[in-house]
Amino acid sequence: MGFLAPWFFAGLAALGLPVYIHLLRRHRTTPQPFSSLMFFERRTQSSIRHRRLRYLLLWALRMLLLFLLALAFANPFVTGVSPAERERTLLVVAVDASFSMREGDRLERARREAVRVLGGRSASGQAQVIAFDSQVRVLTQPTVDPGELRAAVETIRAGDARGSYGELGRALRSIAQSSRLPLEVHLISDMQKSSLPASFSDLRLPAQARLTPHPVVSRPAPNWAVENVAAPGSIADPKKARVLATVAGYQTPAARRNVSLVANNRVLATKSVDVPAGGRVAVEFLTLDVPYGFNRAEVRLESGDALREDDRFLFAVERSDPRRVLFVHEARDTRAALYFRAALAAAAESSFLLEEVVVEQTAGLQPARYAFVVLSDVLSLPAAFEDALRQYVRTGGSLWIAAGAASARRPRLPVVDEAVLESRYYARSAERFQTVGNLDPAHPSIRRAGRWEGVKFYQVTRLAPGQARVVARLTDGTPLLVEKQVTEGRVLVFASTFDNISNDFPLHPVWVPFVEQTARYLAGLESRASNITVDSFVELRSVREKGVAVEVIDPEGRRPLALKDAASLQTYQLMREGYYELRRANGRHGMVAANPDRRESDLTTMAEETLALWQKTGAESAAAASGGAEQRRVRGLWWYAMLAVLATAMAESLFANRYLHVEEEEAA
Repeated sequence: MGFLAPWFFAGLAALGLPVYIHLLRRHRTTPQPFSSLMFFERRTQSSIRHRRLRYLLLWALRMLLLFLLALAFANPFVTGVSPAERERTLLVVAVDASFSMREGDRLERARREAVRVLGGRSASGQAQVIAFDSQVRVLTQPTVDPGELRAAVETIRAGDARGSYGELGRALRSIAQSSRLPLEVHLISDMQKSSLPASFSDLRLPAQARLTPHPVVSRPAPNWAVENVAAPGSIADPKKARVLATVAGYQTPAARRNVSLVANNRVLATKSVDVPAGGRVAVEFLTLDVPYGFNRAEVRLESGDALREDDRFLFAVERSDPRRVLFVHEARDTRAALYFRAALAAAAESSFLLEEVVVEQTAGLQPARYAFVVLSDVLSLPAAFEDALRQYVRTGGSLWIAAGAASARRPRLPVVDEAVLESRYYARSAERFQTVGNLDPAHPSIRRAGRWEGVKFYQVTRLAPGQARVVARLTDGTPLLVEKQVTEGRVLVFASTFDNISNDFPLHPVWVPFVEQTARYLAGLESRASNITVDSFVELRSVREKGVAVEVIDPEGRRPLALKDAASLQTYQLMREGYYELRRANGRHGMVAANPDRRESDLTTMAEETLALWQKTGAESAAAASGGAEQRRVRGLWWYAMLAVLATAMAESLFANRYLHVEEEEAA
């Protein structure tokens, strides 16, 4: 109940008027003649009897009349809904089914609470059950059938996805729009803080929605978890493999924990680490001895807490022979191969075998046998090999061209047929050399190689890039690194050489990551990840593999894609934890592991102030709307007060006339 004009209650001061009339009015008596007062004792006359209230019922009616007048002018109202309106309210029971609900018996308590809420509704009121994590699943349409609602609650299972209250807010607004009914929302969740969206506006409830939270936990539980694992997607030499895991504790005391590296259900190594209170620690394994082919590996933590599903972190790794790389160079050029080989050998995850040949030895070679081919500043190529190389690129192969002074003598570069404009020379003295002025950080060759600071270029070949992608430019605008798509293959052109004559690039630390990342990119290994997060998308085929059918096998061994989707879909969303196999028709198979989002491992609950603000958004949305719905909910009571004023005034008049008649008779 409320008052639209509460300042009219100042009129209650007029209640003193009946008190004055009935109590404080002057007592009057009629003088009586008497002969003598000499025999009377002198005393103080008491006036208590004269200060007593007279005509109590009349006094009460006058007090009530003034009070009701002040109440009517204050314009009272109530916001409660009538029974008919209550039947038109849609009861929505939203149950949290995110990964954190796997902790202890949280989900079982949530299901029991949902059944209790549904049992307390009116028999004629409609209800709906939904479950949510990163997505919202509508388990029932609005219904009054208690059996259907209870059965829907029993089907709820905690998944591997992250909770999202933002998605819940969007779903509630959609339900309100489609049903056109006020919502009574009962949120049954662990109220995890990490489920809150980045923008508070995403939590906004629909107009006339009332949110009632039902927390299934009273305080956050301590939890240890394997937070992350950095591991190679493919290895050639197990001795060079390096697995780095991060163990984290949330609301936990300092403790000592055992961490194990497991591959194909076989423990490869175990280490004991001290996890600080509420902190994290890194664990490094320097071996990954696995058999050839795809292997299912994981890092396990012995924690003993109630959420055991995050005590392991899955990743997939492929062991294979080193991929062969063909390096073609002129006979006089020996430095370029030396620096290129050293960079590949120094890479932490080196899985390439470099084969050097001079131009005269390429006549009988088949480029299709190699992961990619490098042309290191060659002047000319045998026609047969150049034709084979062109066919290799068109069918999906990769080519890396270093265009130095020798390549600048040709009118056009081989395979890509890009025009060579000129060879530019810069002086080595007086700082007239060129440096890199612009890099594309999104390109795989640059993404992890950092900036090329301090690298000096003394000679570059100026090209006409046309529609090709320019990855790097010198300070004078000359294209330095250019990529061009040729049918299904790709060609990368480096407008200088791989030696230390035309530039000093091989003498800088950035040279090794540049060569390694570019080699992995050209070999098709750059995009292969050992693990991704649940709800993420995995690429089924590259641009060069357009039209290649891909068969997906999920952790349960099922094939979720229909034949049409297997040939057309570009990406596939991983919805469950586990290992997924990707079998391509061209023989390039793959495997990837999916892990729940580790933000779900932090069981900290949201602040009560945040929850209170969320509950208020329903009323704020109604006030911001056109106003009709909110005004219909407000029921004014002033006219009831005016009816009471009229009845009280009539009663006061009757009793006042009666008492006035009595006084007149007494006076007579």
